[in-house]
Amino acid sequence: MSATGTIDRPYTHDPQNQAPMTSSAIEPIGSATPDFSTTAAHTARQNRIREMQLIPEALARAHMHELQREAEAERQAMRLVAARRMQRRAERVSLRARRALAMAVMN
Repeated sequence: MSATGTIDRPYTHDPQNQAPMTSSAIEPIGSATPDFSTTAAHTARQNRIREMQLIPEALARAHMHELQREAEAERQAMRLVAARRMQRRAERVSLRARRALAMAVMN
């Protein structure tokens, strides 16, 4: 068989130099499928391209949302630590005042 190329591996990629298509003996003449509109495929392709272009923006938005959530959790933890520190300080001051009052009553 002396085929110069196949569909998957054409002899040349230049359409001017390729051999003309011949009809198959199995396929009757005029049995080609009718033309169909590719506007739906084009619209779907455009939507897919637009979605692909918006992926980095969506990733950045999700990343910033996660960073904001982490920052808020960190702020809340710092407020809790500060509140506990103030509570311990208030307890120490209260204990010191009770001792001073007890010393004043005993004298």
